[in-house]
Order: sequence, then C-alpha cells, then structure tokens
Amino acid sequence: MEEEIYMKQPDGFLVKGKEDYVCRLRKSLYGLKQAPRQWYKKFESIMCEQGYKKATSDQCVFVKKFADDDFIIML
Repeated sequence: MEEEIYMKQPDGFLVKGKEDYVCRLRKSLYGLKQAPRQWYKKFESIMCEQGYKKATSDQCVFVKKFADDDFIIML
C-alpha cells in the first residue's frame, strides 16, 4: 500500500489495557478503496514476469506471443 492505513481493533481481538490502540494495515483488504489498485499492480507484475505485454490501447489486455499463435488475456 502506498499510504499508511489504521483501523480500530476488530471485535474479539481487543487487548486488555490497550483498548484505545489501533491496528496498522500492512496489506490492502477487500472493501478498501486501494484494494483494486493493489490487486491490479500484483496481477500486472505476475503477468509481466510470465512474459505477457500490456496492450498499448487498453491497460486491461495482456498479450503473449507464442511460436504459432498469440494468447490474449482480458480483464
């Protein structure tokens, strides 16, 4: 995540004597505004590691060329 995000302690996880403490998130969670962006960044890095290239016309299209054909993945 690019920004530090804090949340209150979840129910059932309260630490005695530290009820007013908060938790710092280390990973993006579903439901946060940053979650889709973080998911896409991870997906993009994996696709590039596997030899896929992003299409210039659409950032959600990945193409990989093989000897006899192309393979296209669209999100």
